[in-house]
Amino acid sequence: MTYFGVLLRFIGPPLVVLIAIALYDRRRPLARTFQTWPPSAILWGHVLVALVYTTPWDNYLVANRIWWYDPSLVTGVTIGWVPIEEYTFFVVQTLMTGLWILLWMRRLPVAERSFEPRTRARWIVTGLVGAVWLVWVVLLVAGWTRGRYMALLLGWFLPPILLQLAFGADILWHHRRLVALSLSIPTIYLFILDAAAIATGTWTINPQNTLGLDLGVLPLEEMVFFAMTNVLVSFGMVLTLARESHARIGARIPWLANAR
Repeated sequence: MTYFGVLLRFIGPPLVVLIAIALYDRRRPLARTFQTWPPSAILWGHVLVALVYTTPWDNYLVANRIWWYDPSLVTGVTIGWVPIEEYTFFVVQTLMTGLWILLWMRRLPVAERSFEPRTRARWIVTGLVGAVWLVWVVLLVAGWTRGRYMALLLGWFLPPILLQLAFGADILWHHRRLVALSLSIPTIYLFILDAAAIATGTWTINPQNTLGLDLGVLPLEEMVFFAMTNVLVSFGMVLTLARESHARIGARIPWLANAR
């Protein structure tokens, strides 16, 4: 399959359906706790952040042959070392996951229990994830060849996740049903897309830089990549829109506490 063929077959149909649902839902409000900033603006903000943050990391991977694409299956238009199809993927993946989250923000019953801040638990979770990040950074610096892809993944994507957890791990736990639903289905679906693309040679992951823990043709590192990128979108959307987040920083930024 060509790279754009992968996107059209796998991302096109669900994205069209989700856009249609979003247009149908224009007058259907989000759950009250998420009625803060305009959801469409927050979604496009995440698309921009995903594009900007992932671009240097992905260019490094392609430039160093940690993964590569079949030149005959792309248009040949590149920005840096990466084909234009890859940048398109950053955009449409974020849109697909973000629209899926907004769909359930309108439909999933929100827990009636009042929110109880859990500062200690928040910092414990952040510390544990931070320890994982530090271990993999050390392994990256040490030059472990088989762990290189995983170390680059965790070294690059865990820092923003750490910021999200430090700010609002307890808020995410409060909305855990939404977080779990917003993460599980899109991530599993992207595993299927990735496996199909690898099996047909659209792109290839360098086996010398992976741990060798594969699910069929799908390396563990690729599963971690799609899980982590969806975590960033899911955590970001929930934390940005949740009224609990606005209340948390409202004392320092008064206008934010009054967001509607």
